[in-house]
Amino acid sequence: MTLLAVRHGQASFGSADYDKLSGNGHEQSRRLGAWLAGHDMRFAAIVCGDMRRHRETYEGLTEPYRSSGIRLPAPQIDADLNEFDHRAIIAAFIAAQPEHPTIHATGGGMSGTPREVFALLQTALRAWIAGTLDTRTESWAAFRQRTQRAFARLGEQCAAHDVLVVSSGGVISQLAQQALGAADERAIELNLSLRNSALCEFHALPDGLRMGSWNALPHLADVRELWTYF
Repeated sequence: MTLLAVRHGQASFGSADYDKLSGNGHEQSRRLGAWLAGHDMRFAAIVCGDMRRHRETYEGLTEPYRSSGIRLPAPQIDADLNEFDHRAIIAAFIAAQPEHPTIHATGGGMSGTPREVFALLQTALRAWIAGTLDTRTESWAAFRQRTQRAFARLGEQCAAHDVLVVSSGGVISQLAQQALGAADERAIELNLSLRNSALCEFHALPDGLRMGSWNALPHLADVRELWTYF
């Protein structure tokens, strides 16, 4: 199985509803679909997480296929491919360490520069994987377990086929962690490095998963202003 994993387009960071795509996110998704269709990329199956930003990314990238008259399989929806709740993790971190410098720098997580927000998120995620946050937040172990369930289903349902997966950075970084045999800390770094609408290629071989490419943006090569992370 060759698996092409797509991180969703830019979501609405800073708005009341983060889960919907921004204007940039919609444009990223359409450009991705135009690139895929233009290179005659076909898929035996398409699997998406069950979040609005996943659905809107799928709709945007398949629009050029429909315009070209190319039929794609109907998407399968798998909630186990949903992202972890980053807002809940940040809130739990703020509750656990209210005096941490990254919290003060972002006004309690409500403002700050992209660099300052990145530092807060990175620190909160490290605390999450260390298991020091409130247990009402989905644990790192639980997140890994459900993503692994989703990956196992992909292997069972789509063996020896090309599959398109639309999900989020945390989920896709789990694939990378598995392929690289990387530590948990490295998975967090991979997650935070992944750009919106980026392509990541994986190959399922008899002895395990292999990474073919990571964080590629061929569809945005000439529009650097659309390279976003949040």
